[in-house]
Amino acid sequence: MKIAVIGGTGLIGSRVVEILRARGHEAAPHSTSTGLDLLTGRGLAEALTDAAVVVNLTKPRTFDDASPAFFRTTTDNLLTTASAAGVGHTVILSIVGADRVPGSVYYRGKVLQEDLLKAGPVPYSIVRATQFFEFIETVMSWTSDEHTVRLPAVLMQPVAADDVARAVADVSVGAPLRGTLDIAGPEVFALDELGRITLAARGDHRAVVTDDGAGLYAAASGDALVAKEGAVIAGTTYREWLTR
Repeated sequence: MKIAVIGGTGLIGSRVVEILRARGHEAAPHSTSTGLDLLTGRGLAEALTDAAVVVNLTKPRTFDDASPAFFRTTTDNLLTTASAAGVGHTVILSIVGADRVPGSVYYRGKVLQEDLLKAGPVPYSIVRATQFFEFIETVMSWTSDEHTVRLPAVLMQPVAADDVARAVADVSVGAPLRGTLDIAGPEVFALDELGRITLAARGDHRAVVTDDGAGLYAAASGDALVAKEGAVIAGTTYREWLTR
């Protein structure tokens, strides 16, 4: 099966391509580095020629007010071109709890992307994942200095990128879900506690200060970022991942 993976050179996309090729599929990675620009549509028709499935893993460069416009434009371009090319299945990667954090403009953009896909002309699947293990240290860097890391105590259920990639690959070779599959890690943490675990594993002696107004995830509350009943629960724990 020919599968076009847009964003196929990134953290999840490169793994998805590797998994699909190992299973015998013709998985082609596409990104700005290969000449495809989903914002302008440049290279998109060529990328989707003869493709049975397109997987969209792209995201904007920033998480600011430009996010909704990015998701609207790229999704409109993708659906128009995929429909014209006869693509039978479109898959996107979204975020668990995106619809439960209205205070985040980036999350509102992801909900818009999902809604456009649902209303579009191509059969679809949405995979929603919790925050990646690989992203935790980036989150910490947003609100840190040489002495402290400031993090909210918001609950989250992080997951390994490898586990997310396997879920995306599985969905992409199956029949369109015309719905959503959630995937999450096996443990729920407060983000400030995740910070302490991470610093200890790295031998970093900075202090974590609980600050419920710090960073992107300050917009979430309660268990908004925790997977609900019916989610796929991956096996890799955060401490296992840290030791690798």
